[in-house]
Amino acid sequence: MPPTGVLPHRPAPASVRGMSIQLPILSRTALLLLALPAAIAGAATYTPEEIAAESAKATAFFDQKFDEFIARSPEAMTYFGMKQDYDKWDDDSEAAQIENLKLTIAAYEELKRTIDFDKLDAAAKVNYRLWTRNTENQISGWQWRHHDYPVNQMFGQHANIPAFLINAHRVDNADDARAYISRLRTLDVKIDHLIRELSVRDEKGVMPPKFVFPLVLEACNNVLMGAPFDDSGKDSALFEDIGAKVAKLADLSEEDRAALVADARSALLEVVAPAYKRLIAKLEEEAARATTDDGVWKHPQGGDYYNRTLLNWTTTRLTADTIHDIGMAEVERILAQMDAIRVQVGFKGSRKEFAEFIRNDPQFFFPATEEGKQQYLDRVNAALGAIREQLPRIFKTLPKAELTVKAVEPFREAGAAEAFYQRPSLDGARPGIYYVNFHKMSALPIYQLEATAYHEGLPGHHMQIAIAQELTDVPKFRKFGFGASAYTEGWGLYSERLGKELGGYADPYSEFGRLSMELLRAGRLVVDTGIHSKKWTREQAIEWMSENLPLPLATVKTEVERYIVLPGQATSYMIGQLKILELRERARAELGDRFELAEFHDVVLRNGAVPLENLEEFVGEWIAAKKG
Repeated sequence: MPPTGVLPHRPAPASVRGMSIQLPILSRTALLLLALPAAIAGAATYTPEEIAAESAKATAFFDQKFDEFIARSPEAMTYFGMKQDYDKWDDDSEAAQIENLKLTIAAYEELKRTIDFDKLDAAAKVNYRLWTRNTENQISGWQWRHHDYPVNQMFGQHANIPAFLINAHRVDNADDARAYISRLRTLDVKIDHLIRELSVRDEKGVMPPKFVFPLVLEACNNVLMGAPFDDSGKDSALFEDIGAKVAKLADLSEEDRAALVADARSALLEVVAPAYKRLIAKLEEEAARATTDDGVWKHPQGGDYYNRTLLNWTTTRLTADTIHDIGMAEVERILAQMDAIRVQVGFKGSRKEFAEFIRNDPQFFFPATEEGKQQYLDRVNAALGAIREQLPRIFKTLPKAELTVKAVEPFREAGAAEAFYQRPSLDGARPGIYYVNFHKMSALPIYQLEATAYHEGLPGHHMQIAIAQELTDVPKFRKFGFGASAYTEGWGLYSERLGKELGGYADPYSEFGRLSMELLRAGRLVVDTGIHSKKWTREQAIEWMSENLPLPLATVKTEVERYIVLPGQATSYMIGQLKILELRERARAELGDRFELAEFHDVVLRNGAVPLENLEEFVGEWIAAKKG
């Protein structure tokens, strides 16, 4: 995933999909005032030609600023399939972050100075509001830039760097290979900037809890496992990757290929290994001082920071207490539906006993072998293939980009999520990728396989992200750089439900799995707010989830640890789905026989990722147009 936003102070994590910081929503009154026709608002009226010209000018402005940002980010260009500055990394220095902030402020002021909002057409006004909201959020978020954890078990440069080189840096010729090696040779600068970021946070009292450090240290050490770093007889992930890519360059002589591999080997030994060892030393030093306090309430202004994260991730002004209560109510609703399935399958026991059965019975898991992993992938591809055939029933627009399913690379298995999605490249050379993490087969129950595939693949994130990326009538920042987690993850969770409407979940245990995953998202509302607002410990959160959710203990632990290092993000799924379902039912009620689900989905998908209030506006406009 490329960095998000217009000119952020640093790139978003590559391994974590849909997690860009979002702007707080404007009040409904403010939005209505912005949308008032010029004549009603008391401003001058404009000719259609003037409106068209100003709208085109605004679109050109937004695209220009997006292009300027991309040009400042070699990593973003690589993610987009571009090869400019292919041998460079992003500049993560403090000076570069300050320069990016200044450019963001200058762009904001330029927009206000040069674009007349009242002259814009309706679509351009939406673009204007979204761009300014996103930019204001970047500027106001500057004060919180040292409150996050740049290294944790979910993401961070320690894992992003090798993942980026392996998955994003294509090698189509010798120059591409030399660019790869150049990135290896300058990797130490990037690692040293990361160490500085850790030190700055350390000085401010912002440090991950103790459990994080063994996981990130394992990930760092995994990068240095294998040749040329040791004599294990197996290549390290990076050495294997560059070797395999160079080996495919058929137009090079054997000597030239050998020279490139030898150069890569030297870079790994002379630069990569020392840099990672410095990072490991820093992390070991911090680990010795880390505490077991888990919530961000422990940080300076921790309560204010958490309130902001909730506002960012949900794009609503729901309080922590309200979100907690919504979660508790949703948990009870879903548990009642799961009880009905327990009766349907004829299980003679309590809810708790059924949960133990589901968690532990071997029939619900593929073996932890290469054959078992392949069986899982085959089943995923079969589920996606079946759903792909049904999509035209309820969708008017389908993505052009292909979707593939891959296993997470071994070097980053330990800390990565069980499943996640990476967007396709712009040129179509790299498809969208649904990653499956086989680190613990016990965390991949068969009964949840379908729901996960629908969420990450079809009709979930692949459709939502690829369709947005392929839009031709919106500015680039909305296609590629702007995201709203409550929208993206809300769509993913909503897509799990759509799987049922498209013929999935024929096995009642798979339907139980779908409900268990929905239950997880409801539980996230409870646990995320519990940890960061109500000061629950990691152990309390694990106990609550184990008691209320029929999930393997390994999954529960991974989930809780994720919420700890990404405060607020986990609340976006259920809040987003509830809004999409609310809008769907509103449209059905108001339109009656004129309601078409495929049209509703077009309204939701063909505007890209937007804050929830904007989504509500779009659906309202569609309803009004259908009525008119």
